[in-house]
Amino acid sequence: MNIAFFLVPKEEVIYLSDHSTIRQALERMEYHRYSAVPLVNGEGKYVGTITEGDLLWKLKRSPEIGFENTHKVQLRDVPQHMTIKPVRIDAQMEDLIVLATNQNYVPVIDDNEVFIGIIRRREIIDYFFKQWEKSRQT
Repeated sequence: MNIAFFLVPKEEVIYLSDHSTIRQALERMEYHRYSAVPLVNGEGKYVGTITEGDLLWKLKRSPEIGFENTHKVQLRDVPQHMTIKPVRIDAQMEDLIVLATNQNYVPVIDDNEVFIGIIRRREIIDYFFKQWEKSRQT
């Protein structure tokens, strides 16, 4: 099965530039109620995922920043504590499932490592649940 079937395209994904600030990340995460968002660099390449925890730890370990200065710190300067691994668009379903067991979403990149979207674990589970239901009916 082609994993592109599950792809949520980049245009529909909330993501941030690694030049975005802590304040921008906090505002976007709060508005969309996300605890993690993908990061892309100026070339559009996936460079990791920033989490609420990453932001919290950065603020805790940098008391000189304070909340009032979060607009001065770029996300590329915030250490990431979780590694959310991407898959290539031509990856096998098995590769996707292995990653999705440990990640809420799997970033998808093209051959040039450009971020093209995500695959959410929920869609994978829904698909296989429907397949299981069909098999029980036959």
